[in-house]
Amino acid sequence: MLKVENIRKDFPILSRHVNGKPLVYFDNAATSQTPQQVIDAIVDYYSNYNANIHRGVHTLSQEATDKYEAARQTIQNHFNAKHAHEIIFTSGTTHSINLVANGFSALLKKGDEVIVSTLEHHSNIVPWQMLCERTGAILKVIPMNVEGELVMSDYDALLSNKTKLVFVNHISNALGTINPIKEIIDKAHNVGAAVLVDGAQACPHVKTDVQALDVDFYVASAHKMCGPTGVGVLYGKEVWLNKLPPYQGGGEMIAEVTFKKTTYAELPHKFEAGTPNICGGIAFGAAINYMDNIGFDAIASYENELLDYGTQKLLEIEGLKIYGTSKHKTSVISFNLEGIHPYDVGTILDKMGIAVRTGHHCAQPIMDFYKIPGTIRASFAFYNTKTEIDALVEGVKKAKMMLS
Repeated sequence: MLKVENIRKDFPILSRHVNGKPLVYFDNAATSQTPQQVIDAIVDYYSNYNANIHRGVHTLSQEATDKYEAARQTIQNHFNAKHAHEIIFTSGTTHSINLVANGFSALLKKGDEVIVSTLEHHSNIVPWQMLCERTGAILKVIPMNVEGELVMSDYDALLSNKTKLVFVNHISNALGTINPIKEIIDKAHNVGAAVLVDGAQACPHVKTDVQALDVDFYVASAHKMCGPTGVGVLYGKEVWLNKLPPYQGGGEMIAEVTFKKTTYAELPHKFEAGTPNICGGIAFGAAINYMDNIGFDAIASYENELLDYGTQKLLEIEGLKIYGTSKHKTSVISFNLEGIHPYDVGTILDKMGIAVRTGHHCAQPIMDFYKIPGTIRASFAFYNTKTEIDALVEGVKKAKMMLS
């Protein structure tokens, strides 16, 4: 069982006030907060061994390199990748997806088909649209139902020997729906297609085993799981990473450069051109260690408790509707008040120190499906409490009274 009050002490920001009220932070699906242990890792890097990596023979460079590569190993172990060189550091999930999409420009041809789902974040839609424009491939879409779940029978019908790639998120950022990704992966592999899973929203809540899933690519961002912004990871099976051409040219990703020909470095450096976010990578490793020490089973159990409690309390408010009602979901509640714009509710909640996200959450096709402009999204983390949910409920009631 989590000792939440002790955990909250690790997060300095949770003790601050906003607009004269204690901060209630329910925007974790956008960015989680950062514990002191990760902040300390950032300060330690810049205070004690700030240097460029992989190139220097001096002590600081060697220390920074060792810490950076140790973080890669931490990430490998966390996701159970077979090789450390299958872990590519990127600037985040969006960068990771674009890296793969760019690589497949050389592998697809006109008439090939790629599949995405209606539940995707824009960052897992737009790169594939751009890829199809470049290659002449055809984009197909798995539809959703009113509960916010993918219609798997339609997915079955979309698959064929023309399907080359399938892209789906592990968990919907807008609705919290947990997708059946193992089934999606297995069915794609049956027709010879590769699969990329957007794990940005899953990584704070579940511990993913990429080998057990047999997924070809899995992408995530540090800032969703208690780490810093501006750093993320691409896991790719070695066989696929070797097939893809480099995404960027520059230092570090080369083996030998002449004006006649350049040869590229081995994995993972082939995809890590230039000076990386060294501190970010190290801090990402520290964040994963922090969450692993708490334990993802305990995190999931507690967050499900928060989800059930929040759902029950919010549904007691007349005129409140929740979008995304799958039995398989994580601690995200997207809702609206009848006749009231979500932005207006979010503004009033902010005056009460309550941080929620309003809008389409970079998932406009979902909002179009429900024929709404957006939702109010409250997303809970393992450091949130039922008392904070009570404050949210009272805030929503007040907003309803003021805006009706």
